Amino acid sequence: MAIKVKAVERNISFQKGVEKWAYVMQTEIYSRLTQAKVVQEAAMRSGISKGSINAAWEAIGDVIRAWATEGHSVAIPGLGSMRFGINATSVEDVNKVASSLITSRRVIFVPSTDIKRELQTTAVSITCYDRNGEVVRRVTSTDDGTVDTPDEGGEENGGSGSGGGSNDEGGGSLI
Repeated sequence: MAIKVKAVERNISFQKGVEKWAYVMQTEIYSRLTQAKVVQEAAMRSGISKGSINAAWEAIGDVIRAWATEGHSVAIPGLGSMRFGINATSVEDVNKVASSLITSRRVIFVPSTDIKRELQTTAVSITCYDRNGEVVRRVTSTDDGTVDTPDEGGEENGGSGSGGGSNDEGGGSLI
């Protein structure tokens, strides 16, 4: 099992008329699993009926939502904890403090140490695409941080090199 990543060659220049091309990495999302699929899998793994799992799922969701909106950081068993947060504009005058200063509301997820460890030791498979959408390279890491690089003919040679850098797409917490 490996985390799939794509590195796409993009113009990263912010100056009009100036091009600066670089490979920007982001994780590939396989698909969105529905609640029904998750409940079905949990029922199969646990031996508990789908109806019971679904009722528990709904109840846990209701409890997390209620407590988080009251300001609690809520544990999510086996995963970590979540809480709600805000981004807001600062003001110097206390008389200008108002809810209109809130620019966004967000969910903050803090993964458990077990999840962090699992993520750290999961292999990564990177497919590199040039600016025309053509695959130009495939890189596969192992859990020790080394990467296997293909030789000139496109075949894996089992060699290793090192890679670095990251790009967290979208929101969420950084691990």
